[in-house]
Amino acid sequence: MTRNIGIKVKAPKEEPKEGDKKNPFNGTLPVRGKLFEGKVVKSRGKDTVVLQKEANVYFSKFKRYGRSTSRIHAHVPSNLQVNEGDTVIAAECRPIAKSVSFVVVEVKE
Repeated sequence: MTRNIGIKVKAPKEEPKEGDKKNPFNGTLPVRGKLFEGKVVKSRGKDTVVLQKEANVYFSKFKRYGRSTSRIHAHVPSNLQVNEGDTVIAAECRPIAKSVSFVVVEVKE
């Protein structure tokens, strides 16, 4: 059974592993705060990926735009398959680890 997380995203069709509490759709992990869309840069860790977001920043002194990147660590629920190079949407949640405070909620196609 899938629960409503309050964000308009497609719910995963795969069944999660038994006892996966860190899953916003089937577990008890609440989702709140910011949404982060980015590209998966690293997916080597266990159930964790590194996302990178690129944005244009305007420098008024020089009247030019510059590129800015930021990286975050996000938890991947057991019923989502994420590979390097995928574009995903991550939502803020409670701290799961020292540097992980986001969870992947959707993989963009």
